[in-house]
Amino acid sequence: MPALTAVPHDPGPMRWALPPARSADANDVVGVGADLEPATMVAAYRDGIFPWPHDDLPLPWFSPDPRAVIVCGGVHVSRSLRRTLRRSGWTTTVDRASTQVIQGCRDRPGEGTWITDEMAAAYDRLLDLGWAHAVEVWDGAYLVGGIHGLLVGGVFTGESMFHRASDASKVALLDLVTRLGDAGGLLLDAQLMTPHLESMGAHPWPRERFLTALAAVRDDDVRLVTDERPVERLS
Repeated sequence: MPALTAVPHDPGPMRWALPPARSADANDVVGVGADLEPATMVAAYRDGIFPWPHDDLPLPWFSPDPRAVIVCGGVHVSRSLRRTLRRSGWTTTVDRASTQVIQGCRDRPGEGTWITDEMAAAYDRLLDLGWAHAVEVWDGAYLVGGIHGLLVGGVFTGESMFHRASDASKVALLDLVTRLGDAGGLLLDAQLMTPHLESMGAHPWPRERFLTALAAVRDDDVRLVTDERPVERLS
């Protein structure tokens, strides 16, 4: 039997009353403040809200409209990416080096990062509780890319990805969506539309459509296979 991600632990009671995602303002901001404790984070993601730190501002919480979504089975695989899948010899795992993936996403010289020390610590706590996960892409023993985020039932919210070899972050995204679909999940929440995500198969969903879909699957028992697997299978 394949190894699976663990059932997430109850994060305990939350100290705050979060505004509903549908109350977001014209800048998609639901509210500011609160904290990054596991109970707050889990409640927010279950309601389609996520934190996005900004310099010199109290912590803002967002619910974008539209929302960038990749439905399981809907990743676009270009010819160049298919060649990488066939020729690279890479493999992927889940939760073998989650902290390294988060650090890889933070380590972007010249670009800056929104993953503050406080956000990284929050993700580490959620990793320990079984809510956060990462897909790692390996070239032998060398970590060449990855993606991390939170799994809430049938929705995986992707927070960030990185690469140290061409196409490695694309492979991580494809592998994640494939494992999610195999586990009975519905979609990858990519949060904000970008040309890159659109090229990978993301579509803009109205906020209401996304929130309805999330509410329907957020209590599903969806657990990812963590075993090492060759990326060639994805070609």
